Amino acid sequence: MKYEKYLPIGTVVLLKGGTKRAMIIGFCCKAIENEEKIYDYSGCLYPEGLISSNQTLLFDHNQIDKIYHIGLKDQEEVEFKKKLQELINTKK
Repeated sequence: MKYEKYLPIGTVVLLKGGTKRAMIIGFCCKAIENEEKIYDYSGCLYPEGLISSNQTLLFDHNQIDKIYHIGLKDQEEVEFKKKLQELINTKK
């Protein structure tokens, strides 16, 4: 099943080539090493959670191999995604 880009916060995924699951905790992040690249998602290991800020995972939608759980999708999340998409479209 194909899912829309920008899955909800709390979504648990396995990245291609990965052995440990990750949980999505944010969107559109830059790495300190390369501030020109904007990643689709930030995440943390699942089930451990965010233990330290230097252990944040950065990845793109096309790197997701499997989705284990979809995070909360309610009206607030739908409205946020509309604003996020508008912002992304103005940056292109």
